[in-house]
Amino acid sequence: MSSLVEHFGIAVRQLREQRGWSQEHLAALSDLNRSYVGEIERGRVIVSIVTVQKLAVALQLEPASLLARGEQVASVRRAHRDALAAIGG
Repeated sequence: MSSLVEHFGIAVRQLREQRGWSQEHLAALSDLNRSYVGEIERGRVIVSIVTVQKLAVALQLEPASLLARGEQVASVRRAHRDALAAIGG
């Protein structure tokens, strides 16, 4: 799966965990199946824009902010990878 999908899933998991919520709780708030939320968090599914909207509403964010969070995860991971490469190279 693409890194964009993976980073979006990581962002959803981080936001859920910051709130102290279980996957079940987020699923209930977003009207999604718990196992589907797990698949999203593991980066195994490509979500629709409707699902992004449902998750954003549940997390009390704008959809664009939720998507931007995925980009932030990607940026941090790139910086970390580059720093490790600099140390090892």
